[in-house]
Amino acid sequence: MLIKLNMPIIVEGKYDKITLENVVDTLIISTDGFRIFKNKEMCDLIRTLAKTKGVIVMTDSDGAGQVIRNHIKNIAADGKIINVYVPQLRGKEKRKAAPSKEGFLGVEGLSKAVLQETLSKFGITEAVGAENNRKITKADFYTLGLSGGENSYDNRQRLISALNLPKNLSATALLDVVNTLYTLDEFVAIAEKALN
Repeated sequence: MLIKLNMPIIVEGKYDKITLENVVDTLIISTDGFRIFKNKEMCDLIRTLAKTKGVIVMTDSDGAGQVIRNHIKNIAADGKIINVYVPQLRGKEKRKAAPSKEGFLGVEGLSKAVLQETLSKFGITEAVGAENNRKITKADFYTLGLSGGENSYDNRQRLISALNLPKNLSATALLDVVNTLYTLDEFVAIAEKALN
C-alpha cells in the first residue's frame, strides 16, 4: 500500500525516484544530481511548489546530498520545506560495482520498510483527505483542450505561462504538477480563465 501525500518529494536521481514510487503516491522530482544548479526552470518549479504546497527534500545522507539540499533551501527560502534525512547505512546499491565514496546507501538502496519508517519518523504520513479528491486526468486535459487537439500545445503553453511553470513541461509532467498544486475544481477554473 502506497502512502498518499499532498506534498511532492525531491530526490537526487532517477533511481531514487523509481525506488520511492514503490513507497509513496505523490509527485516525485529528480534534480538529476548537480544539474539542478544549471536548470533554472527546475529551480522555478521547486520554488513554486514550495510556496504553494511545500516540498519534502529527501536526498542521500552524503556530502553531495547535503550540497543539493542546501541549494534547494536557498532557492525556496520563502516556501515550506520539510527535510527528511535518510539513515546512514553502510552498503552498496545493487546496480553499482562499488559503494559510494562515503560508503553509505543512497535513497535508491534503502528498503521499502526503511523508507516508510524514515518518512514516519519525520512526520510524513498519509495525507488527510487525499483519497477524497479526484485527480485531474488526461481526459480532463482533452476536455479543456490541453491535449489531443489542434491547438493543445499552444493552450498548454498559455496555461503554463499563467501558472508561472517551466515552459518545457510535457503534458504528462504538467498533469503531475497540477495534481500536486490544485484540486480538480480549482484547476478547471484556472484553466478556463487562462484559455479564454
